[in-house]
Amino acid sequence: MKLNGAQIVIEQLLAHGVTTVFGYPGGVVLSLYDELYKNADKINHILTAHEQGAAHAADGFARASGKTGVVIATSGPGATNLVTGIANAYLDSVPLVAITGNVAVPLLGRDSFQEVDIMGITQSIVKHNYVVRDVGMLEHTLNEAFSIAGSGRRGPVLVDIPKSIQTDFCEYTGKPPAVESKKQYSFDIEQVAAAIKNCKRPFIYAGGGVLASGAEAELRALSEKLSAPVGFSMMGLSALPDDYPLNLGMTGMHGKYAATVAKSECDVLIALGVRFSDRATGNVNEYREGKLIIHVDIDLAEIGKNVASHMDICGDVKDVLTQLLPVLPQKRNDEWLSRIEELKRSAQAAYISPGFSPQHIIETVRRFCGDDTVIATDVGQHQMWVVQHYTFQKPRTLLSSGGLGAMGYGLGAAIGACIAKNKQRTVLFTGDGSFGMNLNELATAVSQELPVVVVIFNNGVLGLPRQWQTVFFEGRYAHSTLNRKTDFVALAKAFGAEGFSAENLLQLEQALNNLPSGKPAVIDCRIDMDEKVLPMIPPGGSVKNIIVN
Repeated sequence: MKLNGAQIVIEQLLAHGVTTVFGYPGGVVLSLYDELYKNADKINHILTAHEQGAAHAADGFARASGKTGVVIATSGPGATNLVTGIANAYLDSVPLVAITGNVAVPLLGRDSFQEVDIMGITQSIVKHNYVVRDVGMLEHTLNEAFSIAGSGRRGPVLVDIPKSIQTDFCEYTGKPPAVESKKQYSFDIEQVAAAIKNCKRPFIYAGGGVLASGAEAELRALSEKLSAPVGFSMMGLSALPDDYPLNLGMTGMHGKYAATVAKSECDVLIALGVRFSDRATGNVNEYREGKLIIHVDIDLAEIGKNVASHMDICGDVKDVLTQLLPVLPQKRNDEWLSRIEELKRSAQAAYISPGFSPQHIIETVRRFCGDDTVIATDVGQHQMWVVQHYTFQKPRTLLSSGGLGAMGYGLGAAIGACIAKNKQRTVLFTGDGSFGMNLNELATAVSQELPVVVVIFNNGVLGLPRQWQTVFFEGRYAHSTLNRKTDFVALAKAFGAEGFSAENLLQLEQALNNLPSGKPAVIDCRIDMDEKVLPMIPPGGSVKNIIVN
């Protein structure tokens, strides 16, 4: 049957199981939006306040649901406003298809009104991108885009569709999308098993690849079989329940003390779906010292990129562990386990802080949340406090900007997750600096009647820059003090949300007890500007340089 390009886009979205898209209309995508209007019973379009918010919402939807997120924007500024969200998805390996409009094909390259080369702009932050110049290629291109976004190491794909392509007609085949077959990887299973069998102090370092492959059960089985503690990159958090005895939490620059020290003392490090970022390793030579490193990752480009491993396995984490687990021996080293318990006790003693502290705020909010409540964060001190102190029990309940560190990510992501979870209550922990970046998306949360709870750690400063200025710049607080007069309670009410202020735990509990249903709430928590994120390993340092107070 003959369809125009806009109709083909809708058919392809439906063919790939897409029921929700995020976006913002504009001149060159009105044909596409007309088809969305006609198909509103099949595809729910969420209108955001800004295209960046739409991209982050599609990202949060993808992380919370495990599906590919979809975002739509017009040409020019609409397309460029997606760039931060696309880059964020790329660095955190989030499956995303971004559809942009552009000027008609004959006008491409003529500096037409609202024309940009979005393909060139996004070249380095996507798995692949396309400009469709022939409507006959649109069906194939969209099939390929979804396949690339959701296979291998997942990530964003951009499809730029000129205005004329949306109105041109061609024959639509409607063939089912090809199912991407998993690549089969081979590795010397006996050699890896022998290396693990001979170790005395095994440690598992788990990252986002564990969640992406759905290998949570296999990760736990490996830990139990080897009696091995598990530490996480930030992207891997929630892959194991917090109350699992061998879960030591996040490692790295602001990781938990026990996790970071235990990783430094292990003799075999089994790294699963991690990229060994600089924030995780610090001094690479000292990081590798005294241990054999086995690295499993689906992306061959990550093997040996940041840390030279001794044994490399390129493959899907779940597939690799499924092969490896049956040939591994049951192991237990009581001396190593005793050392782990000693580290956990010393860490617990070090971080008890009094009063209305970030730790107690997080613990209080946690008591009001179910285990399946999705937690989003922005970027900064509050992000690190959350990953240190919030007790995640179920997979895919933490959404945070890891690789890009994008302030302003959180509210859009919380909106996307809330929609993915059928409007279940979702919590955003943010700072007054991060919240100011994209607080306009409160309008989206209100219009969509979403029970998103925004908890602001309001200290009047940019917390991490101030902390670094304290430690490394002799207290020269250059432009990290905000000096703003924003009344967040009044602001929330102006948007149509509910607003609360809390200066102690009793006021916080009262706010949490009075949360409205069917609309967002903002809780402004006033904390001291000199609260710090500890422990901390200085950039380029090692566990030998760890700052604990």
